[in-house]
Amino acid sequence: MKNVVIYTSDTCTFCSAAKEYFKENNVSYEEKNVKEPSNRKELMAMGIMSVPVIKIDGETVIGFNQSEVEALLNK
Repeated sequence: MKNVVIYTSDTCTFCSAAKEYFKENNVSYEEKNVKEPSNRKELMAMGIMSVPVIKIDGETVIGFNQSEVEALLNK
């Protein structure tokens, strides 16, 4: 099983779409909301200031690019 982490915010529609995609495809994931300071600091340490950010087994996808996410999940 892949290790999937998604950084989100409460007002991000693409975050909601990504989470819905994972649920529909039975992909378990860890959600890290950036309203939590420690999660926001993790993103900032990566030099990223936007959400969603999806990490799949160490590979990073900025934004919700479904084809890129599918490729990493099926790798």
